[in-house]
Amino acid sequence: MNRCGLLTVQKVQVPLKSIEVELEVRDHVATVVSTLLYQNKEDKPLEAVFVFPLPGDAAVCHFSAKIGQAQIVAEVKEKQQAREEYDDALSSGQQAFLLEESDQSPDIFSLSVGSLPPGESASIRLEYVTELAVQADDGLRFCLPAVLNPRYQPQGSEGGSLQVTSVPASLVPYSLSFSAQVSSPRPVSKVESSCSLDPLQYLNTEQTQATVKLTAGHKFDRDIELLIYYKDAHQPTAVVEAGQTSAKPGTLMGDPVVMLSLYPEFPQAVMSSVDSCGEFVFLIDRSGSMSCPMDNSNPQLTRIGSARDTLLLLLKSLPMGCYFNIYSFGSRYEHIFPKSVEYSEKTMEEALKKVENMGADLGGTEILQPLKHIYSQPCIPSQPRQLFVFTDGEVGNTKEVINLVRENSGSHRCLSFGIGEGASSVLINGLAKEGGGHAQFITGTDRMQPKVMQSLRFSLQPTVVDISVTWDLPKGVSVTVLSPPITTIFQGQRSLIYAQLTGQSPEAAEGCVTVKYSLAGHPSHNQLHFSLKPAEDTGLTARTLIRSLEMEERERRGQQDGGVKKKVVELSVQSGVSSSFTAFIAVNKGDGEAIQGPLLRRNVPAPGAEEVVEEELIENGSFLDEYEEGGEDILERELPKEGGFLETPCYGVEEDSFDDTFEVIEPKRPRRDSFLQLVSLQKASGCWLLEPHLAAVLGKTSEEVEIPKPAEVKEEVWATILALIWLHGFKSDVQDEWQLLVMKAASWLRAQKAPCVTECVKAGNALLRCEVQKDSLGI
Repeated sequence: MNRCGLLTVQKVQVPLKSIEVELEVRDHVATVVSTLLYQNKEDKPLEAVFVFPLPGDAAVCHFSAKIGQAQIVAEVKEKQQAREEYDDALSSGQQAFLLEESDQSPDIFSLSVGSLPPGESASIRLEYVTELAVQADDGLRFCLPAVLNPRYQPQGSEGGSLQVTSVPASLVPYSLSFSAQVSSPRPVSKVESSCSLDPLQYLNTEQTQATVKLTAGHKFDRDIELLIYYKDAHQPTAVVEAGQTSAKPGTLMGDPVVMLSLYPEFPQAVMSSVDSCGEFVFLIDRSGSMSCPMDNSNPQLTRIGSARDTLLLLLKSLPMGCYFNIYSFGSRYEHIFPKSVEYSEKTMEEALKKVENMGADLGGTEILQPLKHIYSQPCIPSQPRQLFVFTDGEVGNTKEVINLVRENSGSHRCLSFGIGEGASSVLINGLAKEGGGHAQFITGTDRMQPKVMQSLRFSLQPTVVDISVTWDLPKGVSVTVLSPPITTIFQGQRSLIYAQLTGQSPEAAEGCVTVKYSLAGHPSHNQLHFSLKPAEDTGLTARTLIRSLEMEERERRGQQDGGVKKKVVELSVQSGVSSSFTAFIAVNKGDGEAIQGPLLRRNVPAPGAEEVVEEELIENGSFLDEYEEGGEDILERELPKEGGFLETPCYGVEEDSFDDTFEVIEPKRPRRDSFLQLVSLQKASGCWLLEPHLAAVLGKTSEEVEIPKPAEVKEEVWATILALIWLHGFKSDVQDEWQLLVMKAASWLRAQKAPCVTECVKAGNALLRCEVQKDSLGI
């Protein structure tokens, strides 16, 4: 019996030579064209397998291959049928290509390039379309995931484990080129990136079109992230997408669809008020990968360390009268309190002591069980539940997790945070989307705290109610809304509505849509006129319908006869857009001559962890039965579920595949800066005490702080005013992080009705050598 070897990347000639990516952004929709060049330099026919990530809501709408002078365009077929045709093609010596979505997570695809003859090259063209998410600072985020981290697969979860072969970034043997073109009805103000970019080039005087390129020599040590900023970002937009020419008018894919984008900006007077009620549940990832650095330039600042600092800010910023609890998870989960408790000085201090001892020491990444426990707790009357989830997003049972959040969407709002490179965008975005909340990504040199605190402000905002959308269209044109009704609108969050238009309209006809809602008793009325002239089909409409049907199929699993799955397959095949039940298949039948010789299988490594590369031997198109000693099938050696070895790209820390008995050595904790020291001294009520620790943070002795205090003023009033002056005078650059706790402090001061406040501010400015105005303190 022949036995396959496991070869390191240094010993195997990997066939992928280069990747070229062209990005076209039209307003909030991105079309991505990737061209992958393979070359077989071995002396035998080759099968290459490349597992790679895509955005979780992407719709793959084109896949083709060019071998020599032959161009082959792939077809969408039912997944099992496509796999069988691929295997049949290899068995008969034909060249074949198979592109399919992972069964476990819609943000992972595998591309199989089969029967490349010795010396032959193949160029693969992949096109997908996706919507861009809005960030807290109004930027649109595009991410090209260059890092696919191993996904932790909990025992007993649905589906098998994902096979990912990965190597250190410096050893990735292929190159990448990247360019982007941006256009919008509104001017493009800037484009930023965590990677080095060539200068932005405007293509017209109105600055509504621009191009940008990735600087040559990009290393595969991070995702490629673009942040695109438009002027007048809060103006609503509507675009009509043409139906497919191959489909009959009046059918689902034959009629045009209008995409309405809402991104409202609420009045500052309303947004400055915050609710004093709510149940806040914080769910923190403590798996092994959370010991990785936030950014490789500062190894001491780890993900778990940043999470601890963020929890400090969150706990100090919560309003009196609310309820809270903190869960953490790995291979098991823990909670600080058996159930959510009322926020007070006692409960806050108890929680902070336990937060200080949190490490990345709970093993794997099993988020499903703590979520089930949270949802099993009864909601507290008049205290709306807000769930904050922090994770580096490397799980294999993504669909199960998102389904659970969806099932409980009526009882809470979920705000999610993806930490570090390679976090699963489909998990982070899916948690927020299904939980009616907001998603944020913290990558590169991003600080976690400002993004999280902005989300806390969102969660404390007044609720938008009485949302209605009405359409006014020309005679003979009717509308059918395809997307679910909007139930929540947040400041800083875009809402999308898809609606199908049926009937004939004049060439220059216009439609009108009106959106109404009420916020804190203030009614709002937004009206938008849009052209009914359709633009080209992007595939987004089909993707939206397919994802909606897939969701319905999961909800009804085991309760129906496969009718929904059949609809998904039919729609996917008709539209040429990928789904979880279909795959792209291309076979080059050529001149009918079979490719001779045994077929080698190569797993093309993704950037990330150092791993091994399998070589498998196929004869006459079928796998030989390969066994290790003791009968273990070598072909089933995929990602370990528990206790296995798989390194991550963060200083050799083993990824979430170890059990919770493995000790993670976290770098020595850096001393907290003066800002966080000051925050740690604040009381739950919002005040500070006049104590030596406060004087030290202010850079003074206790005596220097006590002498200027007006005699009739209480010590805690004086201390609180000094803390506010110091924050405004020296830490204005991190105002996003202290805004809520300062509002709480100012509210406490006003409630004291203290005398001599103006005199205190004047004396405090003199002591701290600041010039902060009393009005800016909010007192």
